[in-house]
Amino acid sequence: MKRLTVFPVRRALLAAALGLFSATAWAGPQCTREPESKWMDAAKFQAQLKQQGYVVAKFKTTAGHCYEIYGKDKTGAKVEIYFDPVHGKIVKEERH
Repeated sequence: MKRLTVFPVRRALLAAALGLFSATAWAGPQCTREPESKWMDAAKFQAQLKQQGYVVAKFKTTAGHCYEIYGKDKTGAKVEIYFDPVHGKIVKEERH
């Protein structure tokens, strides 16, 4: 009869814990819980950003219900910004 060891169970638990930790560590912010029907139109929002001087290289909707842009601000600095899609306010901003 085979004897069960504790090591495979420990390894499985450790792998699961590391997987959960890494997923939460890399997750972006939660911007809104409002339904998409209340969000600003994405094309109009991007047009507003361009009027404010942003150069949008990449625009996407995140799992945290944000509008996220990669691009440059009006000073030419590289930015990654998460916006609340309902109100258009900045939730998180990173300059590179």
